[in-house]
Amino acid sequence: MKKIISLVLVAALAFAMCLSFAGCGSSNTYNVGICQLMVHDSLDQATQGFVDALTEAMEAAGKTVEFDTQVAGESNLCATVINTFTAKKVDLIMANATPALLAAANATTTIPVLGTSVTDYADTFAGAIPENVSGTSDAVPFDEQAKMMIETLGLVPGDVVGVLYCTNESNSLIQYEAVKALFEEEGIVVEAYTFSETTELQTVATSMASSVKAVYIPSDNTVAQNDAIVGTICTEKNVPIYTSYGGAVCYASLAIDYYELGVQTGKMAAQVLLEGAKPAEMEVLTLTPSVSYNEELCAQLGIEVPAN
Repeated sequence: MKKIISLVLVAALAFAMCLSFAGCGSSNTYNVGICQLMVHDSLDQATQGFVDALTEAMEAAGKTVEFDTQVAGESNLCATVINTFTAKKVDLIMANATPALLAAANATTTIPVLGTSVTDYADTFAGAIPENVSGTSDAVPFDEQAKMMIETLGLVPGDVVGVLYCTNESNSLIQYEAVKALFEEEGIVVEAYTFSETTELQTVATSMASSVKAVYIPSDNTVAQNDAIVGTICTEKNVPIYTSYGGAVCYASLAIDYYELGVQTGKMAAQVLLEGAKPAEMEVLTLTPSVSYNEELCAQLGIEVPAN
């Protein structure tokens, strides 16, 4: 009788432990940690798209999902957020922006990690993407962006384009180097205007607006969060801004829909959690960008919006 009671207690304890760990096969609830770099419209949309898509997939499968959504605020705080997820043994981590993805990849090799709002996975991981990592990319065709600026602004050899980005974001350096090469092929001069602290942004933007004919802003989260400052300075100087992510300060953009980017990431998460898909076998997905013009700003800057 004592043996039987002991076995029953052991079985009960094992079952309780199983339920306490994320991903236990007998559980209908999955736990997902979301680390978002900072509060910004594009990143917010990607997170919301992810939550909506994964929730819908879980409901369709008769399962539930609990999200722990944390905004790091700064790049160096992403690791702190991710460590809380690994300690909780979540079933999956969604990393929104490059610093969050790097922190997640450095923290775990066993928990599936899906990134979003990340430009280049190969460059981010020096060509060796970890086996537990995949996701979606916000990369856009830089050659078409450069061509769009040249044509709409009538840029000619010798004109100077300023590229503004934060040195703390490796994602932005990749984009800077890409557009620099493309503009220089057309004889257009490219100057980098960089900063590491947001307190430096106003000074850097003021210097830039006094020296360039146009400004290109990559999908840099730090600039995007503070782009109203840049927009005010550049508009006063009649300098048009072109962004890789859209936004109110740009006269035009060739950009992707970040909500839809999050949706695609959520669908990938559903494949991992419900179907057992392995991130190593999942291709990093990209979206087709769309063209948009801010007609009011174009009129203010004297830029003619193409009829087509």
